[in-house]
Amino acid sequence: MADRPSSSSRTPAPSWTELNDLSSSSLGGEVVFASDDWFAAAEMLLSTEEPQWREGFTEQGKWMDGWETRRKRIPGHDWCIIKLGLPGKVCGIELDTSFFTGNYAPRASVQAIWLDEPPVLEPRQGGAGKAASKAQFAAANKIGSDKWKTIVEMSALGAGYKDTCKTYLVVKDQGPFTHIRLNIFPDGGVARLRAYGVAVPSLPDSEYTLLDLVSANMGGVCIGYSDAHYGHPRNMIKTGRGKDMGDGWETARRLDRPPVLLADEKGILQVPGSEWAAFKLGLPGYVRAVEVDTNHFKGNYPDSVIIEAANITQPGDDEMVKNILLGQNSEDKWKVLLPACKLSAHKQHYFPMEQLECTDMITHIRVRMFPDGGISRVGVLGRYNKEG
Repeated sequence: MADRPSSSSRTPAPSWTELNDLSSSSLGGEVVFASDDWFAAAEMLLSTEEPQWREGFTEQGKWMDGWETRRKRIPGHDWCIIKLGLPGKVCGIELDTSFFTGNYAPRASVQAIWLDEPPVLEPRQGGAGKAASKAQFAAANKIGSDKWKTIVEMSALGAGYKDTCKTYLVVKDQGPFTHIRLNIFPDGGVARLRAYGVAVPSLPDSEYTLLDLVSANMGGVCIGYSDAHYGHPRNMIKTGRGKDMGDGWETARRLDRPPVLLADEKGILQVPGSEWAAFKLGLPGYVRAVEVDTNHFKGNYPDSVIIEAANITQPGDDEMVKNILLGQNSEDKWKVLLPACKLSAHKQHYFPMEQLECTDMITHIRVRMFPDGGISRVGVLGRYNKEG
């Protein structure tokens, strides 16, 4: 029987946890050094999956879903270096010790740096039952990561129970950064690390180059949504096709669906409600095509989709702009970019410029699916506005 989600006994998640996880392995995050991986390898820190409990033992000890070092019997503490999948501004760090109850790391800190060139390090062998070699330590010490900027001071972590497993840490400096160093004191286990933030886009040489303006790689970010029961909308702006349904946006089934469904002359179901997700484009620009991919969604794809656009250029912080677009009396700020279009299962849908109703510069989009279901990816192909 499923547990009902509840936040009554745990710290509420900060708003910055809705941003993109720049360290995620699904976005290219990578562990490039770890002092020790005896019980469980550091790579699991970056998994997109929620931590799991599994009965059983390995040759090293109890199987654990995360990074767990041996009980330290030499001076020092354990640490690892992570290359962010998306270099960018880090707004906050989440450390999750799920299921590490008698073996969690009691304290941690985080350092960070922007490197123009990748650090020269010895390759990792990967897997549990290992510790860094002398050559790996020597190479790691040469880059002086212990002198990197401290963005999270040494902080206490909670045990891996439901009500204490997640620790949310506000950073002292948002960067941008390309690499972070996680220090645990002195040893132990951490299930997941998430570095939430916004990517710094790599601008093309020409403003006429077509880009996916909403892509997380370009700095796109989800600013709000109606429902994310099975998958967060931010998954839709990842690069590349989704690996499975969990790598997309999927909602619960709407309860206001009519008992008997009817369609209009275009075959689009007539339903009273819809689900929505809104995004700030990484780069404001002019849209030339839209892509909607229902990859893997075969029995649960939306019947139809509408994409709306907005152009907010007035000065103001992100929260003010969010209120303008998603607050009361905000509907007049949106105009139709892609009119209602029927979708199919497990398919890439491409809508060229001729099918779009808005050719003005835009800064935000809102995806509306009818009545509910799942979308793997959304792409907004266009050229960025250099003055935006």
